[in-house]
Amino acid sequence: MASAFEERHAAGIHGSLTTVDRLIIHGHLRHFFEPSGFVGFMLRQGVKPQGFGKYVQQATEQLCGHIRKLAADAGREVTWQPGVVHGKDQLAREIAKRDGITEGLICVFSTLELATCFAYARGTVVREHRKCLHFYLYLIDPELGFMHLRIQSWFPFLIQIYINGREWLSRQLDRRKVGYHRYDNTFLQIDDLPLAQKLCKGFCRRRWWRVFDAFARRINPLLPAIKRQGFGTYYWVIDACEVATDVMWLNRRTLLTILDDLIDHAIRAFSAKDVVRFLGHKVYPSSKPLLSHYKWYPPGDATAAQFHPEARRIKHRLWKNWIKMYDKWSVLRVETVINYPKYFKVLKFETDRRGRKRGHWTPMSKNVQNLWRYLELGEASNRRYLDALVTVTPTKRAIAELDVLCRGRTVHGKRWPKLNPIGPDECALFRAVLSGEHAIQGFRNRTLQYKLFPTRADTPAEQLRRCARLSRQIAKLRGHGLVAKVPGSRLYRTTPRGHRVMSAALRFRDLEFRTALAA
Repeated sequence: MASAFEERHAAGIHGSLTTVDRLIIHGHLRHFFEPSGFVGFMLRQGVKPQGFGKYVQQATEQLCGHIRKLAADAGREVTWQPGVVHGKDQLAREIAKRDGITEGLICVFSTLELATCFAYARGTVVREHRKCLHFYLYLIDPELGFMHLRIQSWFPFLIQIYINGREWLSRQLDRRKVGYHRYDNTFLQIDDLPLAQKLCKGFCRRRWWRVFDAFARRINPLLPAIKRQGFGTYYWVIDACEVATDVMWLNRRTLLTILDDLIDHAIRAFSAKDVVRFLGHKVYPSSKPLLSHYKWYPPGDATAAQFHPEARRIKHRLWKNWIKMYDKWSVLRVETVINYPKYFKVLKFETDRRGRKRGHWTPMSKNVQNLWRYLELGEASNRRYLDALVTVTPTKRAIAELDVLCRGRTVHGKRWPKLNPIGPDECALFRAVLSGEHAIQGFRNRTLQYKLFPTRADTPAEQLRRCARLSRQIAKLRGHGLVAKVPGSRLYRTTPRGHRVMSAALRFRDLEFRTALAA
């Protein structure tokens, strides 16, 4: 179902696509972290705690030898990186392009990084944060495309898997012979967009832990021995998940006609409470502050500008989760990043004593089985953000809409008086109606009173006067088609035309008029 933003700009876009972008999975051997877990593992193999150093050193050498053998069998080398290199992905792509690798192992990087490890201290085995050797295996998988695996060379052998949803989608489209136009990690156009949307929905429903278990067996030679001792296999969790909604415009020129207005509106109009509600949270007085950042990425030199045009990005951060909006060529991307899912809910079903299943909402965990919920929450957050941007409109059209408000209107034989779209009373009413907290459920007379009157009514008569006054103002907005009543309730919603017109009035009063006067 198309969002209000897509319906508003239907003439200038191909459509939209929501999919998982960057996905980082961590695999933990969690039974090692139970009380006396690792000590029990050694004792089952006849190793006392005093022999910890020699035992883990042999295990590390066995894993390192296995990784080097994997690289040698593929005809690749293990390259040492002296520090954490943020450009390892780009370096691996360059190696794949140079050597013409289209499938299989590309390269292996080794580097020292901080990790949680086991150590022997004070006569027992403890956990500590220290540096140890890590291996990055970059490969092109037949199904997942370009990806990498990272494994820690010291117990407990943490595994990280990085995959990209668009890499997976491009291979699914190739298999079905569906044409598309791709720029970097972005689809500018897809011939069969409904099929692509259906595939993206199915991405999160697959039993990915089976695929991740296969990767773990491939790179960790100690895993069979660990399973034989009753310590199970890896427990897979989602460390970070990006859910992106791409609105694909016909061309970059069409996007640029409104991009500046979108960025300006997001910076100026979205408050912290608005973004909290976009993420589906309630606003509490003790909520942590939300931070917004704006960045401009220059195109670089003239040659690079032909391929990487200047881009802008706005980012709203709440705790460890955030929403971003930026442009990539002719695509406007709104992206929700969930790093800390505790503040979201997931529906769990339990069977009672009578064998009946009952569902209840519980705080969401990082278990990879909740990936479908990550996509559901991210898509809902992105669409709320886009629907809040439906108010942005080109200046010429906004002025024409404002002219209509300045004249009276007759609807079904009833005369509605004109509005003063830049008057202080009307603008205060517009601002209250457009508040982000009404984006999901709408508003009613009482909620507008809280915003328009700073103090509570002293008497019941004053309360009635306020209620009657707002009822007349809401009726006037309905007469001009700016708001509509929700059937069967006392709630009202802002119409798409209301978003455009009232936002334009506020923009002119708050920004354009002051700028013109200062000039």
